[in-house]
Amino acid sequence: MRLGEVVGGEYYQNKEVAVKMEIFGEYDVVVVGGGTSGVAAAIASARAGANTILIERLGALGGQMNVQGPPGFAYAHMFNPRGQQVIAGIVEETHNRLLKEGHALPHLKPEWRAGYTFSYVDPDWWGLLMFEMMTENKVNLLLHSLAVDIVKEGDTVRGVIVENTSGRQLVLSKVVVDCTGEGDICVMAGVPYEKRAREHLMRPSIAFTVDGVNWDTVLNYIKENPKEFEFRTHPYLKMSEDEMWKQIKAIKKIEEIGNVPDGWFSITEKGVKNGEMHEFGTIGFFLTPREGGVIQAHFQHSSHVPDCDCTDVRDLTAAEIESRRQAVMAWKFIKKNILGFEKAYITRVTPELRVRETRRILCDYKITEKDIAAARKFKDVIGKDQYQAGGQHMKMSTMLDPNAIYAKDGGSTDIPYMSLVPKNVEGMLVAGKPICTDETTYKRFIVSTMVTGQGAGVAAALCAKKGITPRKLEADVSELQDILLKQGAVLFGTH
Repeated sequence: MRLGEVVGGEYYQNKEVAVKMEIFGEYDVVVVGGGTSGVAAAIASARAGANTILIERLGALGGQMNVQGPPGFAYAHMFNPRGQQVIAGIVEETHNRLLKEGHALPHLKPEWRAGYTFSYVDPDWWGLLMFEMMTENKVNLLLHSLAVDIVKEGDTVRGVIVENTSGRQLVLSKVVVDCTGEGDICVMAGVPYEKRAREHLMRPSIAFTVDGVNWDTVLNYIKENPKEFEFRTHPYLKMSEDEMWKQIKAIKKIEEIGNVPDGWFSITEKGVKNGEMHEFGTIGFFLTPREGGVIQAHFQHSSHVPDCDCTDVRDLTAAEIESRRQAVMAWKFIKKNILGFEKAYITRVTPELRVRETRRILCDYKITEKDIAAARKFKDVIGKDQYQAGGQHMKMSTMLDPNAIYAKDGGSTDIPYMSLVPKNVEGMLVAGKPICTDETTYKRFIVSTMVTGQGAGVAAALCAKKGITPRKLEADVSELQDILLKQGAVLFGTH
């Protein structure tokens, strides 16, 4: 929508019928979407000196960490297989704060887990911490507000229109950061994107968390039945399966195992055949730390809805129904058939789907499989990622693509600033899942979304301060990088 006319603090849309709406406010940086990328972007922008507002459709902040999740790997993959920390910044800061307060586990880095590290946090305390950090950094919040349109002047986005219980409001901006997770604001602005066919999109899930698990029984079963489980070591380690299992069998507490991605194969296969278990997921689990040393099991792979395009609201609605059917069936099966879960009980069900994959926004650079394989470094680096290409959720017992592509020499790949700058529009950045990648290097994992959010937030603040567009900032990112380094980000000096 083209920029209309502002008269006496009110905005008049230029349509055949004029629509008057309140101007909520004018800000240097408007971040749309209060999930993992959005909270990082807002904090980073405010710390860089910008008058920042964060718009969120819910009353909660956190997105896939504590609303649609947590995904089991929150946080994870912060260290490369060489043991070098490649992700820090706001991710490390929040982990440290929660760890000191007893709401996180220390970085888990056993030898056999190198490259697949876990740094678990309590998702609910993490969500509370986000509100603390918004207040600390003087981030303005606009909650319970859905962004429904943008206003443009020529090719430049000048603001976002929201709808809420107060009606329609306009939020004016110098720079907008799209952190919606699906690239919704970019699409409204006319930015081109890519998206796989419905049947190839990764499947969304409803997850659930359970307490009352007899962890000694579970751990003993795992140790005594190695053929029932699929654990992997990073190719860089060149570790034999025998050595891996030797280390697993030496584990004393469930916290040391990190996760059980897939397992109980023969039991699950029998359950599918006799109709007790559905065919669309596994019964592997991750861990959730709670106060007082309590460890809960988090099942995020026990429901997967196939043939679902989560940018189609009909598919999205149907998936909310189907995923819950699958989750109920899976839990009844687990409780009846898996040793150690006989007295366990559900403490939490995610209130909405975790959407794994939708759009990838076309930007000034596209990250590719070749970049991952080469552990490529970029001059305009704003952060790093050490996850492999090909982390695709697949059907039943094999959840991840066995043909994954890893960074060479146990290294990591830089994320370039240009992969956050959308094509065909000015005054905008994108962060989180839909940054510009090819289909196998999709940056859907929490730490990746927060790294790109922090980079986009600082970049937006700089552009607002200098009065330039995000695209013009591409010419010299040295100040952007300096600020990110001061904010604790890892940019240089690692493989």
